[in-house]
Amino acid sequence: MSGPAGPGLLLASSSPRRLELLRQARVEPDRIVAPEIDETAQPRELPRAYASRMAQTKADAVAAREAGWLVLAADTVVACGRRILPKCITAADAERSLALLSGRRHRVIGGVCVIAPDGRRATRIVETVVRFKRLTRDETRRYLDSGEWCGKAGGYAIQGLAGALIPWINGSYTNVVGLPLAETLAMLRGLGWRDR
Repeated sequence: MSGPAGPGLLLASSSPRRLELLRQARVEPDRIVAPEIDETAQPRELPRAYASRMAQTKADAVAAREAGWLVLAADTVVACGRRILPKCITAADAERSLALLSGRRHRVIGGVCVIAPDGRRATRIVETVVRFKRLTRDETRRYLDSGEWCGKAGGYAIQGLAGALIPWINGSYTNVVGLPLAETLAMLRGLGWRDR
């Protein structure tokens, strides 16, 4: 697993968006393992604390089962004020999220954790501010009809149809998609990963 190129990279995520982002940066994980953890927020847990805890819990769960790898885990939280918006499962979930986001700024908080084979770790929180335009009923209905919201935190994917509803962001675009690439690559290199 190790050698001149450094330890193998294990992505602790089942998110296709995170894998796509890594590939965009020409990073191909050697393995992908879903963390399979309880992602329930604790009572009164704030969004930044939740994102950090989830990223670390995912990394720890996989590192405990898979020795000898450089483990990368991440979590993305859409926060409206102190509220953590859920991953939308039904159209009603998505409609509630879009109503909250319409015409307002909100934060997308990315938690990233990397654990080296020797136990060293790096954890980072990256925050991006996103503004939605004020949505008309027709815009909301068209977006809901698209089904793109399904399984997405906050009910939207900026890299898809929702990009037309977002006139402004401040911070990392890739963080909103699912993984802050510049920060993640710096963390990986700091713990021994080498470009191949």
